[in-house]
Amino acid sequence: MDKITILTIGRNEGMQQIAKELAHSNADWEVVAASTDEEAIEKFHLYPVDVALFINGIRDEEERKLTKIFKHQHPDIIIIRHEDGPRDLLHDQIREALNKRSKENKPTVSFVDDALTNAGLNIIVQ
Repeated sequence: MDKITILTIGRNEGMQQIAKELAHSNADWEVVAASTDEEAIEKFHLYPVDVALFINGIRDEEERKLTKIFKHQHPDIIIIRHEDGPRDLLHDQIREALNKRSKENKPTVSFVDDALTNAGLNIIVQ
């Protein structure tokens, strides 16, 4: 299984540190941090980003711009906005979004078995 790459974007060092700690506590996650728009775009192109995590300290217009760029180039990317809150809440937000995407992307198979419709067998059960 590939690691989930989470790109954190924001200027709040405390929240960046919490995101890094989450990655260390979950072996399936890797966190890449960016503190500017340009750095976020650069890292988005360098890493296979699954989740873009906007933390407090980023302006709304910056978030809209980056979201538009990310969604245009990778429509399946998960976008999460996280304000101050406990570490467990952030972990749950990410896990819930990943589970939702996983369910949405599960392939479905449907078929009709009509192999015996023209067999011509007249079986009568009495």
